[in-house]
Amino acid sequence: MSIPASHRIIPLLLFPMLLAACGVQPSDPVKAGQKWFLVPVMAEAREALRSTAEVRVDSEQEIVLSPATGSPRTGLILYPGASVDPRAYAPAARALAQRGHRVILASMPFGFSLFNGNAADDIIRRHPEITAWAIGGHSLGGVAAASYAAEHSEKLKGLVFWASYPASGTDLKSSGLKVVSIWGTRDGRSKPEAVRDSARWLPTDTRFVSLEGGNHAQFGWYGAQAGDLEATLSREEQQRQIVEATAALLEAIAPSAATGP
Repeated sequence: MSIPASHRIIPLLLFPMLLAACGVQPSDPVKAGQKWFLVPVMAEAREALRSTAEVRVDSEQEIVLSPATGSPRTGLILYPGASVDPRAYAPAARALAQRGHRVILASMPFGFSLFNGNAADDIIRRHPEITAWAIGGHSLGGVAAASYAAEHSEKLKGLVFWASYPASGTDLKSSGLKVVSIWGTRDGRSKPEAVRDSARWLPTDTRFVSLEGGNHAQFGWYGAQAGDLEATLSREEQQRQIVEATAALLEAIAPSAATGP
């Protein structure tokens, strides 16, 4: 999140061309077995992807977690951080599904949400039963999610930032969206001051939730991350607070006719 745009544009453009020259296609990296360039996930993330009596998990097109019973009407599309396997967010997604919401973990070409920022279009089309959508993302995934929200606010009700903020100039002040920005005070990559400064691009009623002692990597289950600070909050407690703040937004946008699990 702290790399200047001018320093990363050329590598981002060259990376997919280099992989294509090696015979790697920009398809779903998880399904295609291209996990070699994604950060490995922890065992807790893999365990959260098991269907149970409470949560149904489907991974045919994207990773979808839904309450096992009932008909959810509220959905969250989550864009992963750069090079982060989307499965790393499965424990939080599972907790949200247990509360009656559908959560879709989007897989991105080469692990970069910026390469397919409009992935939400196909996801929304494939889930017509969801009538209230929020989009969100972790780190660079949040940047891509914000750009999508700015251009397609009519399709959405909410926007969720996990250790992220909109790119400068991505103006969401008049979007009409409910927005929550969740950040850790020990984040060494998405600097807290940058998160706070992003308020100028967001609606005036945006809710900022600080996780005291939380860091960048503990927004998922994928281990330590270069440049991050050591958390003084346990991963389990940080995840609990992330889920609480995210669920509050989803409940705020839920249609009154929604049926629970």
